[in-house]
Amino acid sequence: MMIPTGPTSSIAHSPLLFARRTLLQASLFGSAGWGANSVLRASEGKSTAGLDVGNGFGRAKQCLLLFMWGGPSQLDTFDPKPLAPETIRGPFKPIATNVPGIDFSENFRMLSQRADKLAVIRSLGHDDPAHLSSGHTILTGHLPPTLKSDAAPPSDRDTPHIGCVMSKLRPSMGALPSFVTLPWMAFHPAAPGGQAPGQHSGWLGRQYDPFLVTGDPNAPGWQVPSLALIEGQSPDRLLRRQHLLASIDAQRRLVDQTVQSDRHSAQQQQACGLLTSATVRRAFELDQETAETRDRYGRNTHGQCILLAKRLLDQGVPFVSVNWHNDGQNFWDTHGNNFNRLKNDLIPPADRALSAVLDDLSASGRLDETLVVWVGEFGRGPVINGGAGREHHPYCYSGLMAGGGVRGGQVYGASDKRGAYPAENPISPQDLVATMYDALGVSPEQVLYDSLNRPHRLLGGRAVQELFI
Repeated sequence: MMIPTGPTSSIAHSPLLFARRTLLQASLFGSAGWGANSVLRASEGKSTAGLDVGNGFGRAKQCLLLFMWGGPSQLDTFDPKPLAPETIRGPFKPIATNVPGIDFSENFRMLSQRADKLAVIRSLGHDDPAHLSSGHTILTGHLPPTLKSDAAPPSDRDTPHIGCVMSKLRPSMGALPSFVTLPWMAFHPAAPGGQAPGQHSGWLGRQYDPFLVTGDPNAPGWQVPSLALIEGQSPDRLLRRQHLLASIDAQRRLVDQTVQSDRHSAQQQQACGLLTSATVRRAFELDQETAETRDRYGRNTHGQCILLAKRLLDQGVPFVSVNWHNDGQNFWDTHGNNFNRLKNDLIPPADRALSAVLDDLSASGRLDETLVVWVGEFGRGPVINGGAGREHHPYCYSGLMAGGGVRGGQVYGASDKRGAYPAENPISPQDLVATMYDALGVSPEQVLYDSLNRPHRLLGGRAVQELFI
């Protein structure tokens, strides 16, 4: 199914999108014109002192989350079943990796030579076959307000995305945002609810929403829309206007002595900082990369998103999430034509980009302090349907982890002979997110409070300590 243009326009009007116009209004017209809280951080936070923690606790200083929206097939990626009947195993053959005893699908030729850096989880599972609600669970570590539903859109009752939580607990220093999502908010055209919940800050407050970078960074002349100054506006001129506004707002606060006024002032300063900071602009300038580097990551939307994510990590952004992009063909949701889609469209860019970023993080010595996670919201059914596709299957699927203290060259868990259910060491999405929090140094006893001062226990599962060195 081709994705219509309607959802794209609805996303463009989402409050999560940090629009250029809103930034300029904030800096040019004062707090009365400010309307985008999405990337502006509050300074408050809670202690993350741990209690009973394992060897991996706090090893990761940053995180790169690769969300494979749509649900990749476990049998055709990282859990091949060569002894199963053809109606289950499909046409792909397994290939050996650089770790004896670990096989991948034949299409992951590059990543197979980097298995020594990866922990392959083959026993992820849950019972929710809906894209939207299961997306919430894998991105937050908690069940959504509406269970097993493709009809419930995002709301302020959602649990915050792990990146939003880290924006509160580990805010970025300087002008760069604490959490960046690219190249869009995951949206499914066949789901009545449209956009998946769990991608924003939910009950934590919109000041922790991600900085959303939209568009195709592989397109000629691409730039971050929300960082583009309008014609005739230079950074110096914008700063002068911002200083004038600061003087005006100081007088206004004499009349309006409220916390909201102070918050607007801080948001104005940070918005102006984003527009005028050379560091921010440099982080997003992909044309500063060599042609060879851009080729290594892949001259496609996903590859250039991963390269941009790496640049942001290099500049100190604590958390970057790359959603599989709006490819016009329902992403990894391969109800039909599964094998051609995987072989020609999905696996090649995923294989190349993940391999490249693992190589670069390793070469720079930063992989050990950068947690990398590759996962979808569920897997695909073992039995191939009449359209050469596979249906939704949440009960057992695969994911990858690397860096951040995770021990590479291992397989954790196992599926049964059909890849239908976990046979050993089952892991829930809640456990996976708890493991991510553990690597990032978040206490298992961490509690956060919503806008009504109600406490929420952050971890909904158990960190899998066996995955760490």
